Amino acid sequence: MLSLRIGGVAPLGARSVPSGIVKAPVHHALHLSETGFAGDRQGDTVRHGGPEKAVHHYPFEHYADWARDLGPHPLLAGPGAFGENLSTAGLTERMVAIGDVFQLGTAVIEVSQGRQPCWKLNERFGRTEMARLVQSSGRTGWYYRVLTPGTVSPADRLVLRERRAPEWTLARIWRAFYIDPLNRAELAGIAALERLADGWRAHAARRLESNRVEDWAKRLTGAG
Repeated sequence: MLSLRIGGVAPLGARSVPSGIVKAPVHHALHLSETGFAGDRQGDTVRHGGPEKAVHHYPFEHYADWARDLGPHPLLAGPGAFGENLSTAGLTERMVAIGDVFQLGTAVIEVSQGRQPCWKLNERFGRTEMARLVQSSGRTGWYYRVLTPGTVSPADRLVLRERRAPEWTLARIWRAFYIDPLNRAELAGIAALERLADGWRAHAARRLESNRVEDWAKRLTGAG
């Protein structure tokens, strides 16, 4: 693990919206409960945090890609730009699947869903299109639920213990949601995927029923 990070709620960006996206590294052990790390907070507890989004993981490999795409940006000098609790090298959305179970310190965590980027990334980076770029790139990061609470130290390694649905990588689900969004076979598989967060399963089921893609503008821009 490259960095273990938590943060409090503070005004973010030009809108001064309350947010916990700015997270600082910690250099001591933390308790990890079913709702997240001790001392970690979210500004919007309806859309962020909770048991299905207890821990946010973002691969550090993506930073070089963002530096290439965006040019120099002070947030890309080190981990933490995307509000992640965990920064690692060696795991990406193409490798990690829903239901993957990891040991982290004395805690056990399970991949629950990918991240749906929202407009607060625009505020964080000072770029109106940042959330849309994260969504279209597939470099979204992901969340864990906590199966066994425990203690996590910055020096702890993230160790894979079990794979429950290895064919359902985060990259595959991202493609189904954003690139090929009305592929009924993929949507049916996602709706039936037991270890996926209920909200994502319901989202796939709604698309199957309506045969249309929802409007992403409000989530990506904050409009309205």
